Amino acid sequence: MSAFGEASMIQIPFFRLLGSCLVLMLVLTAPARAGLSILRDADVEYGLRKLAAPVLSAAGLNPNRIKMILIDDSALNAFVADTSHIFINYGLIMKLDSAAQLQAVIAHEAAHIANGHIGRRLDNMRTARTAAGLGLILGAAAGVASRNAEAGFGVAMGAQSSAIRLFLSHTRSEESSADIASVRYLLRAGIDPTGAVEVQDLFRGQEALSVGRQDPYMRTHPLSRERYRALKGLVAGHQTGQKNPGADYWFNRIKGKITAFKRAPNWTLRRSKDSASQDIALMRQAAAWHRQSNLKKALGAIDGAIKLRPNDPYLRDLKGQILLESRQFGSAVQVYSSAAKMAPNDALILGGLGRAMLANGQPKRALPVLERARSRDFSDPRLLRDLAVAYAQTKQNGMASLVTAERYALLGRFKDAALHAKRAEGLLPRGSGPWQRAQDVLTAAKRAPRR
Repeated sequence: MSAFGEASMIQIPFFRLLGSCLVLMLVLTAPARAGLSILRDADVEYGLRKLAAPVLSAAGLNPNRIKMILIDDSALNAFVADTSHIFINYGLIMKLDSAAQLQAVIAHEAAHIANGHIGRRLDNMRTARTAAGLGLILGAAAGVASRNAEAGFGVAMGAQSSAIRLFLSHTRSEESSADIASVRYLLRAGIDPTGAVEVQDLFRGQEALSVGRQDPYMRTHPLSRERYRALKGLVAGHQTGQKNPGADYWFNRIKGKITAFKRAPNWTLRRSKDSASQDIALMRQAAAWHRQSNLKKALGAIDGAIKLRPNDPYLRDLKGQILLESRQFGSAVQVYSSAAKMAPNDALILGGLGRAMLANGQPKRALPVLERARSRDFSDPRLLRDLAVAYAQTKQNGMASLVTAERYALLGRFKDAALHAKRAEGLLPRGSGPWQRAQDVLTAAKRAPRR
């Protein structure tokens, strides 16, 4: 699916960025072999922001400060790791049936943030480090993401399950207080809280299963009969029956796109006619045909969707992806350029445009675009890789080494980060902003073993 970034002109020392994201880094990254991945897509992330915004506002949280992160895991789970991110497994979204249910999940996780349950995680983190045994449990990346050729999106970010479970686990009292607060948020946002009970229905009976057979959500969000009855009673007096067509549309579009990339293409093609709207059906068909390397049918489907929604940048983003991954680089640049004009601040779309320009042999044009993307999203190693290529191809080797060092630092590979930072230090003007950024990476590398 999409792209992302941060620019070299940002006046924030890299180590300070590293420190501000430390909790998230410690919780989320680890050797890629552990197998947990983040999925990035401009369309899906926009839809999640649309659904989350009223809930977060009702919780007294700033929707612009809380990022919704989609995890590449088919298991049913959602969790918070710091006060700035809510993580949801794609498997849970695929299991849900309505926008209200997904918003209930978001409201519950928002309650853990608003109610201050994150502070206790620092104690759990120390326990988790011990439980991990050898090596770092988690590396040092605030948001690794990318798009692979098969699924359309994702980059490995690992987590050792036993340590993560210790870190993320909530007490029953925290769960009960989050239930009460989440219903209050939903009502304040004008959302029927029945979805909260429907979500809990998915996990009923699991308390009787052995830990190994329980869904991850159940292991980190303990459910009891008493808690379920209390939530059901609370909701019963406040059911509204309200429907929100806009929220339902974005839920169906999010779910439709996820299934189009995670289910078999033939499954998608058989079921696309059951989509909530024609543009979603065509978008799903385009993804399925693309995954079957049928460029003609993929373009026909996505062009049909664009005709229905001509001002939608995210459909054009998908078309750009299809063209780029089909090696139609010039056409991909044109389509991504159109999408970027419609969504000039979307880092994922800008990153896609810069990547297409690089593939089309236009590093000078790609460089400012990739820098703009990175100025809006500093936590994307794939974007940093593209940016390093653009610097190298425009003969700015010092900047290429610097950005490579920052990429390795975000991935938690501090030995490699220090190597490239040292190289950048020798190539950049002493005392300049980029030179200082190299010093920040070296400082982070020196401190990393003590964390």
